[in-house]
Amino acid sequence: MAITKDMIIAEVLGEHQELVPVFMNSGLHCLGCAMAHGESIEEACMVHGLDCDALVTALNTALGEEA
Repeated sequence: MAITKDMIIAEVLGEHQELVPVFMNSGLHCLGCAMAHGESIEEACMVHGLDCDALVTALNTALGEEA
């Protein structure tokens, strides 16, 4: 299943721990913080000033999914 920007970070990592480096390389270093358990990828990107579409594409590429 492809990753979407409305998915909760902790849920994505619960299913795909291999994506930790993708999150880290994008600038999201606080994967263990409390916000990661209720924050969507899109919300985290807004807070950190990141390009959400680029991150979602990178996550899906890492999984071998179509973006």
